[in-house]
Amino acid sequence: MDPDDRRQQILDRARTMFRERPYGEVSNTEIAAAAGVSRGLLNHYFGTKRELYLAAVAELLSVPPVPVPEYVEGASVRDRVCESVHGWLELLERNQETWLAALGTGGDPELERIVDAARERVVDHIIEVVGLGPVARSRPEVRGMLRGFSGMAEATSSEWLRRGRLTRHQVHVFLEEALVGLLVDIIPRVLDDPQP
Repeated sequence: MDPDDRRQQILDRARTMFRERPYGEVSNTEIAAAAGVSRGLLNHYFGTKRELYLAAVAELLSVPPVPVPEYVEGASVRDRVCESVHGWLELLERNQETWLAALGTGGDPELERIVDAARERVVDHIIEVVGLGPVARSRPEVRGMLRGFSGMAEATSSEWLRRGRLTRHQVHVFLEEALVGLLVDIIPRVLDDPQP
């Protein structure tokens, strides 16, 4: 097998196992067996379990939830937001263990860097979905507000997945309404304020 294909095969098996079980319950030996390779070959490609985990998290967080249509003049912001929120929740539900573990980075600078880059991509995705590109580039406060929304989306999703205080439907409604309100009511008011 081509080395890139073999590496991807190992990574795919690791992602599946980390998605199904917490990090501490998965061993390199199990991952190697599931991938049909020796542990030595797994270590050759990834070094340690931690390096493999970081690669799995990075790949998980680099995949957009679902293809959401780019901004089209006259299309409904709510429809695009609804589809985007649905995709976000699908991604989290499919990868619950890995996502929750990634949020609790525990001061791990490499994992925090991976998660922070993913947070920035979420903001980029929102900007693309709602067509705020030119405004977001010229007004950094737009990106700041969307990053704040992203943090709220993480916390709310954690209330659903980790604590069970909310249902998926409740999280969807909350995030959809919050983002539409931010886009329709709050951002325009902030942009109307004179800049210092």
